[in-house]
Amino acid sequence: MAHYNPRDRFFQKAKDEGFRARSAYKLDEIQKRFRLLRQGGRVLDLGAAPGGFCQVAAQAVGASGFVLGVDLEPIPTLPKPIVTWVADAFTPELLARLRTEGKAPYHAVLSDLAPKTSGVRSADEARSLALAERALSLAQEVLLPGGSFVVKVFMGGDFEGYHKLCKSVFKQVKVVKPEASQARHSKEVYLVCQELKPAPKAAEPKPA
Repeated sequence: MAHYNPRDRFFQKAKDEGFRARSAYKLDEIQKRFRLLRQGGRVLDLGAAPGGFCQVAAQAVGASGFVLGVDLEPIPTLPKPIVTWVADAFTPELLARLRTEGKAPYHAVLSDLAPKTSGVRSADEARSLALAERALSLAQEVLLPGGSFVVKVFMGGDFEGYHKLCKSVFKQVKVVKPEASQARHSKEVYLVCQELKPAPKAAEPKPA
């Protein structure tokens, strides 16, 4: 569990404004800049505990929208339109469940997935990238055409390869470091990906 400095202004602000985590202000800044989330939209939030992103998303989509938060840890109940599941993003069953119970497809997919750090930088970067790749794979399966994807990644490792992959899938990709990201020297950034491209059509078989 992260150790927060009680003097941190975002920590205090979250406490004062009823957000469950200072990370809420990361999504809040992204939303103010890019307006990804709209009234009535459906949003999937991966790595949602303790619920800060869900709270910001719910404000953006309103009562007519839907926000599904998924995490390995239980998330204490949040008011509608938020629903939460305890689930593993890596299980093959999740995709089917999103389609049958989770109101997929979505207008936006958010991923704040982060690995448990080991202190070995190369290993932590590799775990972080694996989570980001899984989030992108899910987003491609459950996003509406033209949908948006926001994913936390860490500079280093094969960041450039992942960035290039996102640009092949979305029309616009921006690298953003929100003000609320913990420390200035932190390598944490978010890729803000807009306008999911249509899936390439399979080549038609040539006549014999």
